[in-house]
Amino acid sequence: MKNIDKLKIDKFSKRVQGMQRRLTDLYENLLDAPAIPNVLPQALVELGSASEIVNIATEELHQQNEELLQTRNLLETERQRYQDLFEFAPDAYLVTDTLGIIQEANRTAAILLNVLKQHLVGKPIINFVALCDRQSFRNYLTQLGECNKIKELVVRIQKRNGDLFHAAITVGVVHNHQRQPVALRCLVRDITERKQVELALLKNDCDLSQNRFWNKYSKGDFIPLKTSIIWYVCQGYVKLSTLCETGEEVIVGLAGVGMVFGSSLTALQIYQATALSDVELVSIHLAEIAASATLSHTLLPKINQRLRQTESFLLIAGRRRVQDRFHQLLLFLKQEIGQPVVEGTHLNIRLTHEELASACCTTRVTITRLIGKLQKQGKIGFDSKHCMILKDI
Repeated sequence: MKNIDKLKIDKFSKRVQGMQRRLTDLYENLLDAPAIPNVLPQALVELGSASEIVNIATEELHQQNEELLQTRNLLETERQRYQDLFEFAPDAYLVTDTLGIIQEANRTAAILLNVLKQHLVGKPIINFVALCDRQSFRNYLTQLGECNKIKELVVRIQKRNGDLFHAAITVGVVHNHQRQPVALRCLVRDITERKQVELALLKNDCDLSQNRFWNKYSKGDFIPLKTSIIWYVCQGYVKLSTLCETGEEVIVGLAGVGMVFGSSLTALQIYQATALSDVELVSIHLAEIAASATLSHTLLPKINQRLRQTESFLLIAGRRRVQDRFHQLLLFLKQEIGQPVVEGTHLNIRLTHEELASACCTTRVTITRLIGKLQKQGKIGFDSKHCMILKDI
């Protein structure tokens, strides 16, 4: 197509040049022929001017055509680059319409699903989801259309040969200029190894609580801390806090199921643990941890989790504006103790305005005002037990 366009322009250019030559010849012959009316030379002059304009336009057309060819070549290079990125990506990528019918698939997707690429096109993506997980997948797609946020869903995928594997699916919605959904982009990862690690850690967690005495504490109880042990949470939530120089409480951590805490894990001189709900704990002696490589390996990621929590609270305290600190705290709570529900994310425990204020380094009155503002904006709500529901945080 590119060559044909250039040939047409060249042919047109030659015809314009030929027309100019003929007009020049006519004009020169006309000057030697006085019998021709005076109006004819004037007409030929005007034709010559028009021919010159056409010639200039032809040159501009040549230049524009060259620029278009360069642009087209650049676009083609970029298109091929992104096509290669799509085709040879290490993860499986699928592009579907809004109903989930596959329109494009890369080579990794074909290998992962054990189906030829050309046979994937036109197939519903849900056909590759295990029967027991299809309803969850349908609900997932419905939620995508409502919230327009990218979320991950873990389902079991069935290959063409019948083999099942755990996969993490992330779907993004493509919109047109009218903000209407027109396609879905699906990233599929095989997380079989990840699930095996999680199962192994879960087994080790079960081993932590087995053959140990379970200590039960009621909501509001102070939990005794000893330097020789760390506590492992089997059920419930524990608030970890300290006191500042004014005597006000400052929250420094929240320990939920599967987490550990203890005075040996902090350098704070004042450190206390309070049950936020009815909790069940088991104690693990430091000497036992030092003597068991398996136990040390199991507890290491849990101690790292407490370290990440500490960094999160430092980030919250580092925000200059109170509303930013409160927003960051809500994001932290959403991640740590949030449970997805139809309305949004439900916080499993109720924190008082005073406790929220201590975590944000502000006053209870300020937190009450911010909560009221977010409620009016429809960003948060509360259930019948006054536990917070984050709707748009």
